[in-house]
Amino acid sequence: MNTLPVVVIGAGPIGLAAAAHLVERGIEPLVLEAGPSAGSAVREWSHVRLFSPWSEVVDPAAEKLLAPTGWIRPDGASYPTGGDWAELYLKPLADVLGDRVRHGARVIGVARAGRDRIVDAGRDEQPFTVHIELADGREERITARAVIDASGTWAAPGPLGADGLPALGERTAAERISYRIPDLGIPAVRARYAGRRTAVVGSGASAFTALAQLADLAEGEAGTHAVWVLRRGITGSTYGGGEADQLPARGALGLRAKAAVESGRASAATGFRTRAVERADGGRLVLVAEDGRRLDPVDEVIALTGFRPDLTFLSEVRLGLDERLQAPTALAPLIDPNVHSCGTVYPHGVKELSHPERGIHLVGMKSYGRAPTFLAMTGYEQVRSVVASIAGDQEAAERVELTLPETGVCGGSGLFDESAAPGEGEGGRCCAAPATLQIGVPGRD
Repeated sequence: MNTLPVVVIGAGPIGLAAAAHLVERGIEPLVLEAGPSAGSAVREWSHVRLFSPWSEVVDPAAEKLLAPTGWIRPDGASYPTGGDWAELYLKPLADVLGDRVRHGARVIGVARAGRDRIVDAGRDEQPFTVHIELADGREERITARAVIDASGTWAAPGPLGADGLPALGERTAAERISYRIPDLGIPAVRARYAGRRTAVVGSGASAFTALAQLADLAEGEAGTHAVWVLRRGITGSTYGGGEADQLPARGALGLRAKAAVESGRASAATGFRTRAVERADGGRLVLVAEDGRRLDPVDEVIALTGFRPDLTFLSEVRLGLDERLQAPTALAPLIDPNVHSCGTVYPHGVKELSHPERGIHLVGMKSYGRAPTFLAMTGYEQVRSVVASIAGDQEAAERVELTLPETGVCGGSGLFDESAAPGEGEGGRCCAAPATLQIGVPGRD
């Protein structure tokens, strides 16, 4: 079985880093990417700049793999956009990996060969079978010695409903609801929000970004106004760390959102838990809260209420997941946003990522389930440890090779997490470190 490849699901930053570590260990990887190119999900927020500089968003094993090609990391002190990250780092990395990366290959099922979920006999001796659907509709099955799922959560944004389900009327109003930060540099997107009233639902860095962008738009487009819908109230920590934030770009983003509200270019509806979306005259939308409150009609809604993992294609393998966060059981207490704040989530590896089904590993944002405090550097450490374990090097697998400095403040973190405060049903954006990715100014990984 050791002659079989290790299948990596997702050609994003964590998935490609896993592949680089596998190559370094002499293990053949096969990366399956649903999109047409490396970093397909990252490219969807290409207009957004990361909170972290280049020096902190390149995996060490990946950089070693790239070095012989003449690749030189961009200025370590500069901050890339999602587009920069995908084009200047992820694409060259995928090119080096060559045929080890297959694009247009969507994973639709993972199982033990010849064993469904309930069969015990000989289970651990069987390889995995990975079922994929190609872009032309054909299906294939790939046999693997292990599976590393780095598919992320980008494809499954949270709904408007405060109970975690779509609000009544949300699906039928889909043409006026976006679950992504708009790219106002695109004329058609700009026209969608210019001169209109837009509800921004959520209280993480992504919501800050949308508020700041709409406030800027309001300066040149009369009638443009944002209504910030929060499930909690506004407190001293609502806008993050401000000037005290050790991630300056993140702190500045919170201050921009605060300025938008204080200047009147945005208004706030607090303690508002959405129950329904109703139609008003002219097709505008009215958000209705669980307590019966109704907002004035809006033209558009931007829902930024977090993400969740897609576990459907893993239904035939035995996962040990926390019932609340949908994260690995041993990891969940360490990342629970109801408990943890800045600096309290420490680096972890294969021990915390293990499942009853040996040989399958959820890494990257997928491993955090619904928790929003994921850091890119943490993901790189995860795959280093997981790959060492697959290679049989348990000493290296159990060794921690990453130190995450505290940021000193609680506030929005960055990529892979769009949510709110602890206990508010949107997750708790309360931990960050230099490798946090910003989808705030921003599944498969």
